[in-house]
Amino acid sequence: MSRATRDAFGEALVKAGEKYPEVVALDADLAKSTKSEAFAKRFPDRFFEMGIAEANMVGTGAGLALCGRVPFICSFACFVTGRYDQIRISVAYSGANVRIVGSHAGIAIGDDGYSQQGLEDVALMRALPGMAVLQPADDVECEQMVDFLCRHVGPAFLRTTRQKLPRVHGEGYQFKLGALDVLRPGGKDVLLFATGGEVGYALGAADLLAKDGLEVGVVNVPCLKPFDAAGAAQLAASARLVVTAEDHSIIGGLGSVVAEAMAEAGVGRKLVRVGLKDVFGESGAPEELLRKHQLDADGIAAQVRAALR
Repeated sequence: MSRATRDAFGEALVKAGEKYPEVVALDADLAKSTKSEAFAKRFPDRFFEMGIAEANMVGTGAGLALCGRVPFICSFACFVTGRYDQIRISVAYSGANVRIVGSHAGIAIGDDGYSQQGLEDVALMRALPGMAVLQPADDVECEQMVDFLCRHVGPAFLRTTRQKLPRVHGEGYQFKLGALDVLRPGGKDVLLFATGGEVGYALGAADLLAKDGLEVGVVNVPCLKPFDAAGAAQLAASARLVVTAEDHSIIGGLGSVVAEAMAEAGVGRKLVRVGLKDVFGESGAPEELLRKHQLDADGIAAQVRAALR
């Protein structure tokens, strides 16, 4: 089964509204795309359409949070994090329980192009003190994250996808803030850390590399902050090569998270960061863009092979 995590978010938000009366939702004229429209139909008195005014939405969300509500403020990841000053002061500095939902993350949104591709959002949110940064790998994980965020204390950023993602978790999976999620044990030769839409491709790359006789482990990173640095360093120390894969700039995202963990723990392993390499996004079919930037399974495997030569 495959579903976009934005679809899972929309359905989970309705369930959260039924379970938690303090939950409210705000959107900046993109409810149909972010999927918050389902909440608007079910709870019209608890939904606020803010128009194309993301900065105002952030401030209003902070005010609602400080009055005891649990607001989910929704827009494209690039648009909502583009209101960084308001998030920095009104949400993070105030410690407001605002859940910032950034949809349409990464180049995999395709034809819309760079102006609508969130490629720096994780780096921005990670830098804010007290801000949790979450990115689900599939619908199961996304639904659990939404429920968790209804109870979490402190600001948080949730990153969702436009494209459908393969389900990588069974019904017994349980999301835990800050925990690593080992999907494929092992990794004597290569250890792949992946997040969000890249998790499925990392698993595909591991299958391709296994045909080369390589032992490859795959770790899903649903929580980029807080992050289990000690656990990641311990896993990395057992591999010949460590790889990170993310549909985001390699600067400030998962690649940086893992590099920091390895460096601070003194883990001397080569690290390959798969992602956007200090370039802007562009318009094109999702499959073409993922292939061009070597973010699909073949591309990840090719970069691993090149690093092991």
